Amino acid sequence: MKNEPEQRLDPRAKLLWRVTGALQAVPVLAGSAFGSYALYASADAALYLAVLPVLGALALAVLLVGVLPTLLWRRWRYEIRPLEVDLQRGLVQVTRTLVPMARVQHVDTRRGPLQRRLGLSTVVFYTAAGPNEIPQLAQKTAAEVRDRIAELTRTADEL
Repeated sequence: MKNEPEQRLDPRAKLLWRVTGALQAVPVLAGSAFGSYALYASADAALYLAVLPVLGALALAVLLVGVLPTLLWRRWRYEIRPLEVDLQRGLVQVTRTLVPMARVQHVDTRRGPLQRRLGLSTVVFYTAAGPNEIPQLAQKTAAEVRDRIAELTRTADEL
């Protein structure tokens, strides 16, 4: 297989993933706090047992906010080549996707509320098999990537 793709996502992707991880951790922490309180309130549970749900939720929060964003950012790579788009992502199971330009039907950019706030965009390109995306690119970079894929798609159609 070819060398791994060279381009990385914008470094602000880590911040976005930290914020979304924190938002996902809040309900888990709240539920574990309620569970700990319920265990502590029961006469049968020892204090160390009552603390376990909160400790587990805190460990999950540290993983979601502190560890995973950096690991995801390091692994996520892409490259736009004249004949294909090369995507690499994943932590434990690394997925490598090669999308031929001749198969790309259309391409666009998408921005959620947190992405808008951080100046990021996602490039989505569609084939008959479904959508593929390159997330968390700077707005200018996303526009350039979108335009480059569209240009190469037109070139592939002419062949």
